[in-house]
Amino acid sequence: MKVTGTTGPSAPTGGKPARASAGFSLGQTGATAAPSAASASAATSGVNDVSALMALQGIEGPLEKRRRAVRRGAGLLDRLDEMKMALLSGEPDEAVLQQLYRTLREDRPDDGDAGLNDLLDQIDLRASVELAKAEMRRRSSES
Repeated sequence: MKVTGTTGPSAPTGGKPARASAGFSLGQTGATAAPSAASASAATSGVNDVSALMALQGIEGPLEKRRRAVRRGAGLLDRLDEMKMALLSGEPDEAVLQQLYRTLREDRPDDGDAGLNDLLDQIDLRASVELAKAEMRRRSSES
């Protein structure tokens, strides 16, 4: 079937004759009613598609939880490494401590992997110990 313009589809050429469907018919209404109905339904389906996508984005699967947990752990290790370099250079950096504190306070997703959770617990503990040591150094330097 070939659409040749605004008049509708052209008659099929060759082969089998077209069969009429018993449950479907196009009413012979005015030419202006069809485009407005089509655009109204297209607008509605566009809104439904967007809301479905938004709903899917809110769902977090186990793989995404694991990625977030690993990313958080790697971030803590990076902050600990920055802190180590600052201490070795003799210049403790307050910004590094603040970043370590913020990263440690981030919500940690639980992906159900016991081995990963144990490792992340150890990283969290090490970061907490380093923050406590930094606080003790700060207090001793103030007095």
